Amino acid sequence: MDPVTLAVLDNRLRAIVEEMGEAMLRTSYSQILNSSRDFSVALCGADGGLVAQADHIPVHVGALPFAVRAVLEQFPDPRDGDIFLLNDPYNGGSHLPDLTIILPVFADGRRCFFAVVRAHVPDIGGSTHGGYNPGATDIWSEGVRLPPIRLGEANGRETGLRDDLLRMICANTRVPRDVRGDLMAMVGAARVGAARVSALLAQHGRDGLMAAVAAILDLSEAHARRIVAAWPDGTWHGEAILDDDGHGRQDIAIRATCTKTGDALHVDLTASDDEATGFVNSSYPNMRSAVAMAFAYLLDADVSKNDGAFRPLSVTAREGSIVWAHEGRPVTLCTSHPGNEIVEAIIRAMAGCCPDRAMGGWGRRFRAAIAGRAPNGEKGGGKPFVWHLFHARPGGGASAAGDGWNAVGEWHSAGGLKFGSVEQAEARFPLLFESHEFRAGSGGAGQFRGGTGATLRLRVECEGQARANTAGDGARHGSAGMNGGADSAPHHYVLLGADGSERVLRTKEVGVPINPGDVLYLQSAGGGGWGDPAKRNPAAAASDAAEGFI
Repeated sequence: MDPVTLAVLDNRLRAIVEEMGEAMLRTSYSQILNSSRDFSVALCGADGGLVAQADHIPVHVGALPFAVRAVLEQFPDPRDGDIFLLNDPYNGGSHLPDLTIILPVFADGRRCFFAVVRAHVPDIGGSTHGGYNPGATDIWSEGVRLPPIRLGEANGRETGLRDDLLRMICANTRVPRDVRGDLMAMVGAARVGAARVSALLAQHGRDGLMAAVAAILDLSEAHARRIVAAWPDGTWHGEAILDDDGHGRQDIAIRATCTKTGDALHVDLTASDDEATGFVNSSYPNMRSAVAMAFAYLLDADVSKNDGAFRPLSVTAREGSIVWAHEGRPVTLCTSHPGNEIVEAIIRAMAGCCPDRAMGGWGRRFRAAIAGRAPNGEKGGGKPFVWHLFHARPGGGASAAGDGWNAVGEWHSAGGLKFGSVEQAEARFPLLFESHEFRAGSGGAGQFRGGTGATLRLRVECEGQARANTAGDGARHGSAGMNGGADSAPHHYVLLGADGSERVLRTKEVGVPINPGDVLYLQSAGGGGWGDPAKRNPAAAASDAAEGFI
């Protein structure tokens, strides 16, 4: 096909995944999805290779091909109308709260594509609420583990879901209505994608469209290789440090050795520290996704991020390390940590190769999941609730192009996760947002400063005592400064008791008691600075002071 038609089809495929994302956003039940958008969608080829993705959560998308290939290993001959589900980190998943729906698309009786939706549900069972269990020392304490299963079965021209499996899954969560609704939204979004791709296949013919997809992937590969070829050859080293594993072990290192040769880049993570007791280990698909994410951040923005763009990248890692844990280890935090630190170690290494492309570190995740009962009245009518904190987002890292974005979120989501509507949260849950502001001075100094984090005062107005689990990192180590820029301020979270007490919250705690009227006073990290602070434009520094950013 001619280049114009290929460009049109590339954008048509992206439009399909964007529509899938809109369907997911508008039909999902839980606020973690319909407000904070913790989901991703993609189209994969017949062999599982990534064809198109929407701008959602980068650390999700890079792992989706592994999910499709895990399905093909268990079901080598899927049928038209089948719908598959998985979440097992050791069988194609990244961590248990992320459910993945996979729907094959056929034309002329032959498999052509897969429509894929991955979404983080509000609870997945296990020994504590919210999907994150800092106390877990194995994966069985983290929740329900689903290897690839056939959730929907073809039956002539009709497709029906296995209601017995749905009941089993929902019976093992604390919020079955939301989880079932979210699963239905995922299936619906996948069906939207399948319908649009089927129309495209009918328009261009199977052979014509598949040839065009192959050409699009080849063009993305060529584009990425041209960029990499312009960098100097050599080997560079980078390191990033996790605060702790929640079980007494501190300063866990992720080490990257990056070797650039010609138009290819090899990333070696074998020198990373051994796997941990707690849930900061990474599954293999998540590690590969984090490496791909770091590589994507070094490319031009207009490179189509598909399977072709990642062909210049190869990876070596060691099973039994923090970045690739042995089966059975807890891994729930992995999409955030060590996902964030894998990216940071690679970017730190590549700052020696292509410094103008190496941005400062983005803030780390520090989340909380609160479970309690709403008081009788408008906010929940005495019903139990599980609420996930997505507010008080950290700052993004600065770059050669300018200052980092304020309160944009973590590196692994790159702004894809939103903090959602304060008003909706107050209407649906027993919460009162007393203030939600930028945190002055939290971004790392530099020629370009890191984005600021946020300061939040959140009053909990539950009925009786609620419980909170925290999950995150970055209370000891801030976001990395790059090319002479300074590190950011770290997180600092405090629970202010209605009785006047104060308690500093650790990043990995189970069952923190919260009484009615207690206030969460949260100060999130900023982003890392870029370049020598002495080279900052005086007018920019004066503007920062006037705006209260410093």
